[in-house]
Amino acid sequence: MRRSRRMAAAMSAMAVTATGLVSAAVIGVGPARADHCAPAEQASQGQNRNQDQGQQQDQNQGQQQDQNQQDQNQGQQQDQTQDQGQQQDQGQQGADQQQGADQQQDADQQAPQGGGAALLDPAASPEADDQNQNQDQGQQQDQGQNQESAAPEDEQGDQTLRRGRPRPTQSQNPGNTASPSPSASPTSTENPEECADLGPFPEDFVDIRQIQPRQLDNARVGRDGSRGTFVSQCGRNENRHNNPDNFIVAPGVSNGAHHLHDYVGNLSTDGFSTDESLAAAGTTCQRGDKSTYFWPVLRDRLSDANSNDPDGNVGQVLTARSVQLQFRGNATSKVVAMPRFLRLIMGDAKAVTNGPANARAGWSCTGFQNRVSPDKYPLCPRGSQVLRILDFPSCWDGQNTDSANHRTHVVFPGQNGACPQGTQAIPQLRMTLAYSVPPGPSFAVDSFPEEKHNPITDHADFANVMPDNLMRSVVDCINQGRRC
Repeated sequence: MRRSRRMAAAMSAMAVTATGLVSAAVIGVGPARADHCAPAEQASQGQNRNQDQGQQQDQNQGQQQDQNQQDQNQGQQQDQTQDQGQQQDQGQQGADQQQGADQQQDADQQAPQGGGAALLDPAASPEADDQNQNQDQGQQQDQGQNQESAAPEDEQGDQTLRRGRPRPTQSQNPGNTASPSPSASPTSTENPEECADLGPFPEDFVDIRQIQPRQLDNARVGRDGSRGTFVSQCGRNENRHNNPDNFIVAPGVSNGAHHLHDYVGNLSTDGFSTDESLAAAGTTCQRGDKSTYFWPVLRDRLSDANSNDPDGNVGQVLTARSVQLQFRGNATSKVVAMPRFLRLIMGDAKAVTNGPANARAGWSCTGFQNRVSPDKYPLCPRGSQVLRILDFPSCWDGQNTDSANHRTHVVFPGQNGACPQGTQAIPQLRMTLAYSVPPGPSFAVDSFPEEKHNPITDHADFANVMPDNLMRSVVDCINQGRRC
């Protein structure tokens, strides 16, 4: 009888160990992966990626050790109980007591050590040492074998991120806000669903209230300056005109931008647009303005949309809540008409790689327009929208509608607002785009993969296809100081 009980106990211990190994294998499958890339999640995935994998291995080893230790403890308890049974057989206790000891022995073999199921404390510090974590995991695993075996696989410690929320595991440290350096570029063979190298990173965001107030326009408009403004009403891309092309910088190339653009104005714009095709197309703008205005989309990175994008531009595209296309004057002179088919770019889509010399992005929040960050995504208070402020160059060389680098034919005014010698002021285009975004560091602008979705890479493009009479109206409105 006692031999049978010993054999049953040994078989039970082997079953517990085997079950624990299978469960540990399910929990420890590979690195965490995601269908989206929220910046707050990337902090722990990026810098601590190797650490997490090492911790997971340590946890699996610790679980096996804990199970072996518990099996030994159970064996010791069984031997003690069996010794009691022997003493009872020697006459110290009656037959009824012997039966009770046998029942107690069977109960000890089945019950979890510690007297009950351990529960995770949701208020437990994320900084608890690894030893305690391993012990807790080992106890939970042994105590809940039947529950784990009945649960679906995606409930057994799966680290897959869903809808922007990492499934809690004891290897994660939600208090860790460190991040990898944006300067490290991913290789072309990396899986775009792995978030750690995509960017942006937590340090790419700032509370708008921490930005010092400053004047966006430093130059005061003088006596000979032009104070008026003209706004072209073109909508906010409600018709979903999007493509990853750029006919100015990469003409005749599909996916030449490697990131998605929003377009308003000209309805035909793509990588193969020409002056003739633009002039023949329709427009979303009022008053016959067939100009094309475009910029990289902003995405909600908590969404799992577009998860297989080869360039790492993942997340749900956010449609701007408002788009203002305003043409402005010059601080020291009147403006002259833009030539038709003039092509302009602002900012630098590769500012991380090239350096910030041509970066011109401005990030702000509604209600805080006097606080503008050139290189951080703003975290806006509740009820405030994210603003992108994109100013174009406005000092034309008087001859060319484009140039080899798409910059030297039209440059920016100096700090005093005056155009450099040999150039003349044309109406300056300012795009102001407003977005409602999810709370926290949850959004990013599309970019080339190596640019890490850094906010400094924000940029925009414009080609003037206004009828000549409309351009004359724009110039008159600005030079006469009117708001049109």
